[in-house]
Amino acid sequence: MIADPGYDDKKLYEYSKKVLVIDLVCPVKRYKSTSKKRLEIVCFYQSILGQAIYSQRSISIEPLIEHIKSVFRINPLPVRGFHMVSAIVLLSVLIYQIMVYYNRKTDTINPKSIKYMLGTG
Repeated sequence: MIADPGYDDKKLYEYSKKVLVIDLVCPVKRYKSTSKKRLEIVCFYQSILGQAIYSQRSISIEPLIEHIKSVFRINPLPVRGFHMVSAIVLLSVLIYQIMVYYNRKTDTINPKSIKYMLGTG
């Protein structure tokens, strides 16, 4: 799983590895007193493979997030707080996915048609 620097957290690394059985790849900083376990994560992130994996974020995740922000005009978000923000973002993603599914079923491939259907384009 690729994430931004805000997800650099020991508990998230453990949860992703033990519960989800996936590797979390995000920018990691090395400190003077960095533990041996964290150094392994730092070395992987800085490796060629780690950098190749993280570079996929810019061509997969970021364009989608920018498109959803544009379609729903939610940049900046009109609310604050994790629960309010997550509600708006999740609802936006759900509606977006429904519109993509509808466009696919009706052979309307133009992404601008989603904005048109929502009355924002």
